[in-house]
Amino acid sequence: MKQYLLNIMSGGTLTRQEAHDILIGITEQRYAEPQIAALLMGIQQRGIRVDEFLGFRDALLETGTHIDFDDENTIDIVGTGGDGKNTFNISTCAAFVIAGAGYKVTKHGNGGSTSVSGASNLLQHHGVRFSSDPDLQRRSLDQTGIAYFHAPLFAHGMKHVGGTRKAISIPTFFNLLGPMINPCQPKNTLHGTATLDQLRLYTSVHHALGDNFGVVTSYDGYDEVSLTGSFRFYTRQFEDVFSPSQLGMQEVLPSELFGGNTIQEASRIFDSVLEGRSSEAQRNVVLANAACAISIISHNDDLPACVAEARESLEAGRALNVFKKFIEINS
Repeated sequence: MKQYLLNIMSGGTLTRQEAHDILIGITEQRYAEPQIAALLMGIQQRGIRVDEFLGFRDALLETGTHIDFDDENTIDIVGTGGDGKNTFNISTCAAFVIAGAGYKVTKHGNGGSTSVSGASNLLQHHGVRFSSDPDLQRRSLDQTGIAYFHAPLFAHGMKHVGGTRKAISIPTFFNLLGPMINPCQPKNTLHGTATLDQLRLYTSVHHALGDNFGVVTSYDGYDEVSLTGSFRFYTRQFEDVFSPSQLGMQEVLPSELFGGNTIQEASRIFDSVLEGRSSEAQRNVVLANAACAISIISHNDDLPACVAEARESLEAGRALNVFKKFIEINS
């Protein structure tokens, strides 16, 4: 570790294999906590490189629990978090809209960090009991079109840096690794990033992996399509900037996306969208994110057509039916 730290402090970078080996060493408790803290701060100060990101990701997947859905064409929709916006559970709601449109979703998520209610908080509030049982996950996917992976049950390597991350109390590259370590490694992903720098990192990582991906960021710092202004959408097929009007939607105010002060409030907003009782702004932001995911998995770059697919899923009640069935199976 001393040699790795000297290399980083002198401006050097780690190879993909070195980053992998370091994280394996951390999980095997071969390094002291001050060394781990120095590593995190050193990389955070200069910015993580693509090979380093890939190496740490490789090791987290290697030391985690894998779910074998290799025979399925699924998509994950998840943001990096940490944007400090405290929106309601937009990507989680969009996941059920996507499943209601007939696509299969394998969503990876966790409790909230900078928001009141993360995906896991919301689902647990509705009675979901998280499981890593592959048979239950398969049944959920087959019967509802969606399976949910609660990150702590799968990413075992993360717990070995939890204490250090909490002690230094600032964001590190580990905050960006979470969305990239879905335990089934779906063939398709829509990732939301809070900054253009994060978008560039994610697109470079995805290009290296060779998967079918989309990355979105809103120009005012949301890690999803917020409709509060224009957003950048980068996929393997194209890169473009879109305004809400190009999706046939009105621009919304940040206050219209507020997720509330409690999990109960966030849950009520989530339910109102699926039940057709929400505001137009709340409904449209869910449809916009679902449409971007549908665009990726269906290889359709006509976003307004994808919005129409998402709208049909929501307005016909199929998204709500998926959610009800999901709760039934996973509670």
